[in-house]
Amino acid sequence: MAEENVIEMLHITKEFPGIIANDDITLQLRRGEIHALLGENGAGKSTLMSVLFGLYQPEAGVIKKDGREVKIHNPNDATALGIGMVHQHFKLIDVFTVLDNIILGAETTRAGFLRRKEARAKVEALSQRYGLKVDLDARVEDITVGMQQRVEILKMLYRDNEILIFDEPTAVLTPQEIDELMSTMKEFAKEGKSILFISHKLNEIMAVSDRVTVLRKGRHIGTVDTGSTSKQALSDMMVGRSVQLEVRKEPARPGEAVLSVRDFCVPSKAHRRNAVDHVSFDVRAGEILCVAGIDGNGQTELIYGLTGLEKSSGGCVTLCGEDISHASIRRRGAGMSHIPEDRHKHGLVLDFTLEQNLVLQQYREKRFQTGGFINRGAVREYAQRLIEQYDVRSGQGPATVARSMSGGNQQKAIIARELDREKPLVVAVQPTRGLDVGAIEHIHGQLVAERDKGRAVLLVSLELDEVMNLSDRILVMYEGRIVGEFDPKQTDVQELGLYMAGAKRMDGEKEGKGA
Repeated sequence: MAEENVIEMLHITKEFPGIIANDDITLQLRRGEIHALLGENGAGKSTLMSVLFGLYQPEAGVIKKDGREVKIHNPNDATALGIGMVHQHFKLIDVFTVLDNIILGAETTRAGFLRRKEARAKVEALSQRYGLKVDLDARVEDITVGMQQRVEILKMLYRDNEILIFDEPTAVLTPQEIDELMSTMKEFAKEGKSILFISHKLNEIMAVSDRVTVLRKGRHIGTVDTGSTSKQALSDMMVGRSVQLEVRKEPARPGEAVLSVRDFCVPSKAHRRNAVDHVSFDVRAGEILCVAGIDGNGQTELIYGLTGLEKSSGGCVTLCGEDISHASIRRRGAGMSHIPEDRHKHGLVLDFTLEQNLVLQQYREKRFQTGGFINRGAVREYAQRLIEQYDVRSGQGPATVARSMSGGNQQKAIIARELDREKPLVVAVQPTRGLDVGAIEHIHGQLVAERDKGRAVLLVSLELDEVMNLSDRILVMYEGRIVGEFDPKQTDVQELGLYMAGAKRMDGEKEGKGA
């Protein structure tokens, strides 16, 4: 007997100005399976899932639920059919609490009054059952990106959804959180829930999915059983060429310190102690220094403090011999390139065009001006060069509004802009977040090339594979302090994990409840 399809998307076509995002795609999801959707940035994965969730209406094609044709005009229709979605870019209201975000639109009421206690009890039970620990009273704007993702998952579970769509769910999670999420997804599948899982991470797809559907440039390339394929085969299907999965680089030849940080402190918004607590390190020319750690241990605040997005409360920062501890963001930006953690909040102006975003820091330069006015021809020529060099895909080229681009192509645009500025220091925070293997290969190559040109690269990454492959030195942060320094050739992921969890420190002291 054939296995039962709970969802069938048949011959779906979705078009945007200048691009066919989904070109006659058929996808079938079986009950109780984890079905991965794999493809390059801009391949049409998120678009296809947005069609299923009612955010977009297809130009052609049919959706069936349990063998019956259904019309999904909006997310409320999807929710009524038991379909839930965790979006790559979260749909949360920053000024609301975690609890309010979870129950918004599905409030428990009696006689017209909100039953907060009942709602809270249900969320707490779900949180405990699936190991999704959150502070229900915290405002969303004050919690980490990883925590926001848990809120999105709880939001979906709160609505008793049976078909769960995860769009790049691990892009913002730590290795431990990823393991937990994988276990949770398997638990969901055991309970009979059906999961559609968009990911670029081949390790995760191999570990957790039952089947994989590969899309390339909006077309269906094939659907394969995960057990009968390999990472290399999937990456070749996805990109259409053979991809180098390991980083190739010569040993580093570090020179003088470009960035020196001494006794640096950044206050915490959430509690009284410092988020960055008396941190000292150097980043030298010609090396990639990586700060590793579990999300929420001060890495974000460290970068905000160094780039001027947050005020420091002590210590000294020197860039190329100049004290920039109290310099403005513009002055600091003159000496460093910054690939930010949050591409929407700090990386792009979403309602500007791609070409406008690519010259955000440089539009004052003479080459982009004529008589005090921006020279649009020069801007377009510059943008076109970067788009081709970094393979940034967009429906209308330089004139595309940034908001309409896929997350991965938004990220590629930021990286193109920042690396092309050729500053002595490159600060790269989660640079390959949400990128496919082909793009990751390209970006890793670019960062190594920057290092080999004699630039200093400060990398912050939650991806342990990236940390081990790309860095020349590794610092581990735990609770705002540097607890260890490592040579990637002389350590392994397990040892790093112990330091990241606070179980070990460089001084040999064991961290425990009594410590």
